[in-house]
Amino acid sequence: MRALVQRVSRASVEVDGETVGATGNGFLVLLGVAPGDDAGTAERMADKVRKLRVFEDDRGRMNRSLQDVGGGCLVVSQFTLYADARSGNRPGFTEAAPPEQADALYRAFVAALEGAGVPVATGRFGEEMQVELLNRGPVTLWLDSATLFPQR
Repeated sequence: MRALVQRVSRASVEVDGETVGATGNGFLVLLGVAPGDDAGTAERMADKVRKLRVFEDDRGRMNRSLQDVGGGCLVVSQFTLYADARSGNRPGFTEAAPPEQADALYRAFVAALEGAGVPVATGRFGEEMQVELLNRGPVTLWLDSATLFPQR
């Protein structure tokens, strides 16, 4: 599972001109799923995201988590995080999970955040979306479950 996490002042996603999800202070999470991922991966990744200490404390240091600041998440599925552009100019996506598996684990990630008390908005899985954000900092983090939670 891969998550591109952006600290935002606000973020929203539209489908066919309709805003379907939005958040204020918090994170925009672009989430990709790989074939080897499972519900445990989704839970661990959600836990990592909600505990990331990238919000300022009283001294201006990045020392507070999403939950500490009462922030929310806008989570958008993005299979292109598994693009393979090593050969030629047209990326391949064979490293991304098939849609049925990806949708289920995307929903599991969202449910894990919600279960921990994080307000979550989402895009629409598999749809053409327009994402808008105001990145604070900017702060952008790349999380990959293969390196965060290597199999033992």
